[in-house]
Amino acid sequence: MNAIIKSEKKHFPVLLNELINIISPLYGGTFIDCTFGNGGYSQEILKHKSNKVIAIDRDESVMKIVNKFEAKYKNRFHFKQLKFSQLNKLNPKPTDLKGIIFDLGYSLNQIQDKSKGLSFNSDTKLNMRMGLNEFSAHEVINKLEYEDLYKIIKVFGDEQKAKFISRKIIANRQSQKINTQDLVKIIDDVKKYRYTKIHNSTKTFQAIRIFVNNEISELIYGLIESFKLIPLGGIIAVVTFHSIEDKIVKFFFKNYSERKNLSRYLPNLNNKKILFTLKNKKPILPSSKEIKINPPSRSAKLRYAIKIKNNEDFRDFIEKFKIYLDIENIRKKL
Repeated sequence: MNAIIKSEKKHFPVLLNELINIISPLYGGTFIDCTFGNGGYSQEILKHKSNKVIAIDRDESVMKIVNKFEAKYKNRFHFKQLKFSQLNKLNPKPTDLKGIIFDLGYSLNQIQDKSKGLSFNSDTKLNMRMGLNEFSAHEVINKLEYEDLYKIIKVFGDEQKAKFISRKIIANRQSQKINTQDLVKIIDDVKKYRYTKIHNSTKTFQAIRIFVNNEISELIYGLIESFKLIPLGGIIAVVTFHSIEDKIVKFFFKNYSERKNLSRYLPNLNNKKILFTLKNKKPILPSSKEIKINPPSRSAKLRYAIKIKNNEDFRDFIEKFKIYLDIENIRKKL
């Protein structure tokens, strides 16, 4: 799901140079690319002949590119169609693992694929499935009750008009099934064509996409599984694109890398698990040059951490974001 920038002939992953600068001191081992997409990160890593890449992606549409990589790089490149949370299913387990990389954006190819329904311009049945899904956006919009739609759109999309959009969805679907353009029109009608820097439908579409693909739980459990997989001294690096993702990644790295003595009367805080070393406490952002070439990259943030201690208990991390996980559990009603 690489977020990419487009030139006339090639696609380039966002923050590529910055990411390579972080992991290159560890070259000479195996790296896991958790969002293979167009293969930008994998290709750059494989330029160093002593490196190997294990790539995963939930989207089967990447197989054309995967086949080219397998032919070119032979036994230095391996691919598995897996979700983040399924990292523990890699078999055999990678040896000499040095880094695990997540890019949480979407590629231009995925957005332009009308069958996926990620674009507001799609004139097809609602979908938004990225692969290995249980249901589509069509079921979400046409089956869930008002209260559930409201929670999804409000929390995952931070949409101020979530209440009115949800009510209008319920009203309109009484006479017909709602497709992509129907949903766009509903949102435009509610928001009265208020043209701003972002499309009227951006927040609602983001919310439905997050819900359909279980993006929050996939990220949370993907981070946990990556921690269990990476050896001491290895790097976990994540490129995020919206506030919920970044909040989760920031908490995961900072919470397990800092001791916060909030009070001298709480000495037990000194026993807090310190699992990471952070070289950069603040996220790495795209350069002004990159943003100029590709304005959507302005929302990208790169965070990374180096593992220094093992741990199996992440209940506090899961509990921290329980509100999001509870909303994702609405899927059980479908």
